[in-house]
Amino acid sequence: MRVDKWLSAVNIVKRRTIAQDMVKSGVVFINDIKAKPSKEVKVGDKIKIEYLKGSKEYEVLQIPTTKTIPKSAKEEYAKELN
Repeated sequence: MRVDKWLSAVNIVKRRTIAQDMVKSGVVFINDIKAKPSKEVKVGDKIKIEYLKGSKEYEVLQIPTTKTIPKSAKEEYAKELN
């Protein structure tokens, strides 16, 4: 699954267009490498998002099979590391 789709599917970012803009702006890193919007996400990858007020890091636990998941199921797909 593409990184921008994953970010919106697991409810880390509200909309996919926002996720695409974040990736294009260079604030999203996969395993400490700057991500491109088409970069595929795999189970075990560490995704870091650098915001203006700090950064958040997530570990990919599962890849969703649907476009979105319920907010209550977020912990099954992404684990916040910091």
